[in-house]
Amino acid sequence: MGGMRRVVTIAGIQMPASPEVERNVERGLALAAVAAERGAKLLCFAECFAWPWFPAAAEASQAHLAQPIPGPAVEALQDFAKRREVVLVAPIFEKAMDGLSYNAAAVIDADGTLLGRYRKTHIPALPNYEEKFYFTPGDLGFPVFPTRYARVGVQICWDNFFPEGSRILALKGAEIICAPTAASLPAGAAKWERAIAANAQANGCFALRVNRIGQEPRMAFYGRSFAVDPGGEFVAGPSGANEGVVLADLDLDRIPEIRETWPFFRDRRPGLYGELA
Repeated sequence: MGGMRRVVTIAGIQMPASPEVERNVERGLALAAVAAERGAKLLCFAECFAWPWFPAAAEASQAHLAQPIPGPAVEALQDFAKRREVVLVAPIFEKAMDGLSYNAAAVIDADGTLLGRYRKTHIPALPNYEEKFYFTPGDLGFPVFPTRYARVGVQICWDNFFPEGSRILALKGAEIICAPTAASLPAGAAKWERAIAANAQANGCFALRVNRIGQEPRMAFYGRSFAVDPGGEFVAGPSGANEGVVLADLDLDRIPEIRETWPFFRDRRPGLYGELA
């Protein structure tokens, strides 16, 4: 057990959203400052964190809320990341160059560099989640971002029930999978916890679920943000439904240790998995 272990403090930012995007960005950065003061180096916000939950209904009038990446919200986040030397995973309602809109997450490194974005792959159409009306399915695959503190992948909300994405991220070297969500049915909380913990366990990596909170016109969000280790065990949370920061210290050296004990990757047989596609 010689030498320094790679331990990184992560934070999930749990906050409600007002109708004003700019105000929500400011609120998010105020909470991010608290997390940074407590030692957090990698911070993740909830799904579309700076936007009211417009997908609750299909209304063309909401489309103007989308922003480019980079745009005003992302530039404010980049400035914060550079000043505080923190990595940010920031879910954005993205207006792309081709005129399409995506449910995306910008990943910003600790020097303020925009490393890239992940676009939500699996888009639901359910009561209060009219996402197919707003979002084009992601077209960027499953990128892994080599941030200053850890290699990070993203799976946004519904994506977490499709284990293929998490497996691809882990095979590409992701150490932490950030899972920003907008879940509103407390009766389903355990299902989310099982799915995300199972993805972490099956792939021997950490996962951070950050859920929305707050009462909005059509619905309320329940929080219960948490982090799990590569064995699928909770290392932080699940939290309550209040505004605040969920902190966890992740020992990244646990990843190779757990993968050696539970050698799922060694025993994979990808040659037989062609039927998946």
